[in-house]
Amino acid sequence: MADDKPHYAGHRQRLRDRFLKAGSDGLQDYELLELVLFRAIPRRDVKPLAKSLIDQFGSFGEVVSAPIERLREFDGLGEGAVAELKIVQAASLKLSQARILNRPVLRSWAKVIEYCTASMAYGDTEQFRVLFMDHKNSLVADELQQKGTVNHTPVYPREVVKRALDLGASGIVLVHNHPSGDPTPSRADIEMTKEIEGAAKALKIQLIDHLIIGRGTHVSFRQAELI
Repeated sequence: MADDKPHYAGHRQRLRDRFLKAGSDGLQDYELLELVLFRAIPRRDVKPLAKSLIDQFGSFGEVVSAPIERLREFDGLGEGAVAELKIVQAASLKLSQARILNRPVLRSWAKVIEYCTASMAYGDTEQFRVLFMDHKNSLVADELQQKGTVNHTPVYPREVVKRALDLGASGIVLVHNHPSGDPTPSRADIEMTKEIEGAAKALKIQLIDHLIIGRGTHVSFRQAELI
């Protein structure tokens, strides 16, 4: 009797088995993307779709981080598939955030960079967030303050400092992304940082750092001796 199972059924099981044995390091980006799409698209070979998404956006991380509107425009992706991709992104951000929340930030700086990269590196508009620290330099709040355009985000130093006072924070880390992928600080970035540093210092709140997140890279104002 002929096997009525579609040709891709065996491929799906083999891919799951490889993942369980070797983890994500044993898979190509498009194969990991296939695993995510299996649940939303149960009756179709999703390998061509996964490869097309990687070709379009560049990597697994960039696919799951892509704006919902752009994913909806992609031929072959329905609402269920878009939802699965954004669930993966949300889970990743929650996990990264849990690794730094209520922990001494300066002892887990690599995890802070990892979280900021996951949450901001692939955005197509500028975002400005603030990490608020207590007197032990433990993260007490992570808040997105503003969203802007492709190359500008309005930032108001008084609002940043006021929020720090409301939370009883002793230190702050400023974070924003450059959608271009190049994290080089602009003159406006430097001037804005100095304004916030001055306003915070007057109220004995330390500006610990300002991070600019690019695509796979970042700039620390502290390391660059800009603060």
